Amino acid sequence: MQENWENKHIVFFDGECGVCNFWVQWILERDKNDRFLFASLQSDFGQKFLSERGLETKVFNTLYLWRPGQYYYVKSRAVLQIANILGGVYKLSAAGKIFPAFLSDQVYDLVSRNRMKLANQKCFLPDREQKKKFIEV
Repeated sequence: MQENWENKHIVFFDGECGVCNFWVQWILERDKNDRFLFASLQSDFGQKFLSERGLETKVFNTLYLWRPGQYYYVKSRAVLQIANILGGVYKLSAAGKIFPAFLSDQVYDLVSRNRMKLANQKCFLPDREQKKKFIEV
């Protein structure tokens, strides 16, 4: 799995959240160019990512998008960047960057606070090919 991350973006998400799992599944289905890998924030890998950056390691209400060796995006900026990387019609969401992060993050935080109420609590089970995109370590 760790052999070639140079062209990958890693999505860190709350592995216990139905809304988060829905969006992971959504990205997987649209990642035609194989640009994303996924790790739950609760995993050892996720915890290492958080602690190395001095980020919260006990509360999992934030989505992170990381390009190893380079940068990471947080909350609404991570969402917009994921859409941009997916390309096609999803690139149109880049228009959301006209709003300052503190404003778009307020919307993100509102959804985050209410995500357990919104979630369909069904577990997402990736298929064999999708499992290759998850970092378990």
